[in-house]
Amino acid sequence: MKLHGYYRSSTSYRLRIALELKQLEYEQDPVNLLESAQKDDGFTSRNPFASVPMLEAGGRDRAQSMAMLEWLDEAYPDHPLLPPDIEDRYTVRELAYAIATELHAPLNLPVLKYLKDPLGHSQRIVDHWYRHWLKRTLDPVEQRLKQLDTGDFLMDKPGLFEVVLIPQIYNARRFHYDLSESPHICRIETACLALPAFQRAHPNNQPDNPERG
Repeated sequence: MKLHGYYRSSTSYRLRIALELKQLEYEQDPVNLLESAQKDDGFTSRNPFASVPMLEAGGRDRAQSMAMLEWLDEAYPDHPLLPPDIEDRYTVRELAYAIATELHAPLNLPVLKYLKDPLGHSQRIVDHWYRHWLKRTLDPVEQRLKQLDTGDFLMDKPGLFEVVLIPQIYNARRFHYDLSESPHICRIETACLALPAFQRAHPNNQPDNPERG
């Protein structure tokens, strides 16, 4: 398998975590989003979404991270990302998809760029936008975790929810989002980041991180 991604892309980060948790071997091919490499003809001829990640696996080029995560779990059932019980799977999906569908769309790089050019908003306004949408979804996620009385992970081990959560919290911290009122989220973040799989997947440890070394 070959993962085409960008070190700081939250969706690429999702795939790296999932591949590490499932103990699957993969190569990396960096795609520099700041240089718009994902829009090159060679890339879009394979991935018309012009987005990362793209995963070469199973004889085809695969786009859209959530579809890839579901495919990985079906194609490689060892070390599953979803629990066996149907109600537990629903709980995991409820929270994972809240983050994936409500946060990624308004907070991804093309949207943030569009807010500045052509719409002309300052970085201060863009940061306000970013934190507004984070709060709108992370607050109810925190409340659901409180209702469920979670421990270090949503279930007995990290899975699909943590795969989606941790990259979003990484981005939230980059934008100086206040997580002081999110103790359940922070506890899960701390537990995950202590694990080797999450450490290997972290943006700081990727070959295309310019500050690596």
